[in-house]
Amino acid sequence: MVALFVSLGIWQLQRRFEKHALIAALTERLAAAPGSLPSPSQWEALTSSRDEFRRVNFVATYQPRPDAMVYSSGSAVRDDISGPGTWAFLPAVLPGGETVVVNTGFVQNTMQDRNQQDRAVARLITNEPAMLTGYIRFPEAAGALTPSENLSKRLWFTRDHLAMARALGWGADGRPVAPFYIDLEQPMPSSGIPKPGPLEIHLKDDHLQYALTWFALAGAVVIAFGIWLRAQRRTEVP
Repeated sequence: MVALFVSLGIWQLQRRFEKHALIAALTERLAAAPGSLPSPSQWEALTSSRDEFRRVNFVATYQPRPDAMVYSSGSAVRDDISGPGTWAFLPAVLPGGETVVVNTGFVQNTMQDRNQQDRAVARLITNEPAMLTGYIRFPEAAGALTPSENLSKRLWFTRDHLAMARALGWGADGRPVAPFYIDLEQPMPSSGIPKPGPLEIHLKDDHLQYALTWFALAGAVVIAFGIWLRAQRRTEVP
């Protein structure tokens, strides 16, 4: 038991070191000046560990296609977002014809009202190219308790833009859909809805507390064993 508890404490210290390295890397990416969007030939080589939260800018035109709502009770990466609402996901076409899905921002949408979302997104579709700045993100996997999507409302509960693309026909012209999506930072629409914005990383870091707990348990086992052994020796004395 002592060996097990000590090994778990050491594992938590290793996790703490890795978490601090991750926080430093993500903070650096968020603070960096935006670079160019990776070309389609590079898309398959992108990974979440190396490319998540990279800032990029690019020119694209929003498609006049059905958008998708993604329910949210708040945001872990947007300090300016609180309360329930939906993220407005919309396909955008690059100059080469490829599709990049854009999370255009937050809509305060407590009832997941499809008409409200349609009105907000309609203002973005001008059929004119726009310079967009945002962050590379990768799709989420649904958990065991995650509700299924509601196709009649075009409402999802995970940020799985590839599932949205399949269901709503984004990229149906045969052009590829990027394996990542973009969390939009700017431009801000004149109405302020949907509301894009900068991201901030707030990762939970309780590993030191967990490590100390495991080490304390190891110490408690040693002390308990010492008390038991002392009692055993006393009973053996004639």
